Amino acid sequence: MTARSTALRGATALAALLLVATALAAEAVGAPEPVRTEAEVETAAVHDDEAGGNADADDPAVWVDPEDSGRSLVVATLKDAGLDVYGLDGRRLQHVDAPPAPGEGSEPGRFNNVDVVYGFELDGRRTDLALVSDRGRDRLRAYAIDPAAVAAGKPPLKDITAAGVGPVFSKDEAEVDEQRNAYGLAAYTDDGDAFAVVSRREETGLKLLKLKDQDGRIGYAAEDAVGLPGSFTLPGGKPWKPCADPGEGAQVEGMAVDQEKQVLYAAQEDVGLWQIELDDEEFGTPALVDRVREYGVPWTYDTSKEECVLDWANDPGHGGSRLSADAEGVTVYHAADGKGYVLASSQGDDTFAVYGRGARAPYVGSFTVTDGPAADGVQHSDGAMALNVPLGKQFPKGVLVTHDGEATPVDGDREGTNFKFVKWDGIAAAFPKPLIVDTGSFDPRDTD
Repeated sequence: MTARSTALRGATALAALLLVATALAAEAVGAPEPVRTEAEVETAAVHDDEAGGNADADDPAVWVDPEDSGRSLVVATLKDAGLDVYGLDGRRLQHVDAPPAPGEGSEPGRFNNVDVVYGFELDGRRTDLALVSDRGRDRLRAYAIDPAAVAAGKPPLKDITAAGVGPVFSKDEAEVDEQRNAYGLAAYTDDGDAFAVVSRREETGLKLLKLKDQDGRIGYAAEDAVGLPGSFTLPGGKPWKPCADPGEGAQVEGMAVDQEKQVLYAAQEDVGLWQIELDDEEFGTPALVDRVREYGVPWTYDTSKEECVLDWANDPGHGGSRLSADAEGVTVYHAADGKGYVLASSQGDDTFAVYGRGARAPYVGSFTVTDGPAADGVQHSDGAMALNVPLGKQFPKGVLVTHDGEATPVDGDREGTNFKFVKWDGIAAAFPKPLIVDTGSFDPRDTD
């Protein structure tokens, strides 16, 4: 890390603490009852056991086909089991294994989050990429998406990660195997360059990486770093830090970049939703725009059960009312004139909180995805992605694709996870004041 990055990290953390102290002085506003919607499509359940290849669904990304939006893809992580690629009907089109362990005693690949980069200039050709955080090996992995293969019904993803790419956070391979590695991921483009914001497991730090063409394959280099606070000063001066296992920090996983405004939204799981400007390949000052309900609640650690116990009877009332820990999957729905929404998964109560785009990210409302005729509901959602553009006949007014942590019906004693596809106009219409449906003002492929 450069001296400038270290200084920036310290300055932003201090500024963030001041912003938090100011925000906590405001009284939490009650949230209305979440509205209900249903999924139109679901993928087959996967199972995190030996028979299921240790597949645990986590995070989806939507790739828009340049010629036929009805052929668009959902690329989704399965942790130890790698990646699956689905059509808009939920049918699996390709499976990609995570990399094996590089040697005895080392950890294999474990794919955590995924995002899409459009039109990266690679070896003189514009190439769409599925970019993945490999939490097992502390790397990013890049897969070229081939539209011709999609049209021909062939597997569309090809690994084009540069040989010898180094760890994102760890100083050496021994530290990689300690597994405090690359975790959450959000990609974006700026003036023709492509970037990835990566969070670190069990730590508060974020790193900004710039993608590089290395002889026709994808490498990356660090541009900046920032640390979010790991402890806070509550009104009245009492210190507090989020509930965590001993030695662990308040990590971030769910992240998304507002491509038009160049603003990062990051969900710090036991803290809340942060907003960070991205300017000239640097992080701006983090601002906490909403807090989880658990914020400020005293807790103790039960060593016998290896879990935190919250003391709700002595809740000082500094938490929010829209997010229940963990705050997870974050995604941006773009609309014209700076309008649109930021969505965050409130994993603790199986809802999604909706905020407006902009400096203050005003709260709009919440919704749930409930059981319906086509699919069961969504619980404990990790990753999600909303897209405004028409996606064929199935989703002509956009889509929300989200992870479901409890796919039902279960297969005997085997717990299942999968992904649900929800019509955006169905979500919009469920609100008393319908949300915006805007299919024409934002094109995710327009990266210039």
